[in-house]
Amino acid sequence: MMLIEETQVPEAALPVEALKRHLRLGTGFAESTVQDGVLASFLRAALAAIEGRTDKALIERGFVLVLNRWKDVYGQPLPIAPVSAVTAVGVLDRDGNATALDPRSFRLERDATVPRLMPAGGSLPGPPEGGAVEIRFTAGFGGWDALPADLAQAVLLLAAHYYEYRDETALAEGCMPFGVTSLIARYRRLRLGLGQ
Repeated sequence: MMLIEETQVPEAALPVEALKRHLRLGTGFAESTVQDGVLASFLRAALAAIEGRTDKALIERGFVLVLNRWKDVYGQPLPIAPVSAVTAVGVLDRDGNATALDPRSFRLERDATVPRLMPAGGSLPGPPEGGAVEIRFTAGFGGWDALPADLAQAVLLLAAHYYEYRDETALAEGCMPFGVTSLIARYRRLRLGLGQ
């Protein structure tokens, strides 16, 4: 299984101004935008860290999931949520030639934790020997303003932590702060046993 971020979060979607307010950085000066690139990089790092811990796409964008075989032919779980649309499903042969599945042959089962690609009837068609399946989908809460308040606060807290400790390499200062872990705790997927 390989999850590929097909489109990156656009620079304009990053809440740089909100992070500046959170950090209480001065505004109105001629050089007030000099740190925007650095702040954007800390926001990207914070988004990635929180997405990795929660299996949630925070800001909406496109993904591709490549599978060598279905985990479940009666409903393939998608590794990230929330998913708003499955845009295409293709079966690839061993040479990489793709055959698109008819969009009427599958549907998205929305779920806040584990969305699934479901067959319209029967089971999902398996890839040929040595082939793969590609699932293209859109995931995320929407833009920054659509994020739940606790996740938005966690991103700002973590980005501020990265900013404040940008020169530190010791483990104690580099760990995720407790305030961030407590804000994202309810979004973490509960894993029971080996099959989940």
